Amino acid sequence: MKKEKTENAGGRDSRRRFTRTLAAAALAAPAAALAARAQTPPATKEPVAPPNPQPTPTPAPQQQGPPRPSPLAEAYGEVARLRFGERLSPEQMQAVKRDLEGNVRTAERLRAFKLKNSDEPDFAFEA
Repeated sequence: MKKEKTENAGGRDSRRRFTRTLAAAALAAPAAALAARAQTPPATKEPVAPPNPQPTPTPAPQQQGPPRPSPLAEAYGEVARLRFGERLSPEQMQAVKRDLEGNVRTAERLRAFKLKNSDEPDFAFEA
């Protein structure tokens, strides 16, 4: 006798597909970030100029549009597009990408803050 598929079986399949997509994004994101770092030239140390008594006028900043998103945020955006692209309008997809970029920038700021072993949590855990 053949087993018939139930509705839950389809749900398990989509969860597995989602998990595979997340795993692929987790593997692709560091590679994309590494590739982006490899493309940027290393910063060269410029010689220190003697102090100038006259201040030089600074040119007005030119607006070039929004900053380019990080490779990690682009990878997460691509995962979201592949997974949910048919259900989201272009405006919603742009909002998702902006949110992902903000999350990546926040994570970078948190990662940059180095904690010492003696640092305690901000609040006490109680049960």
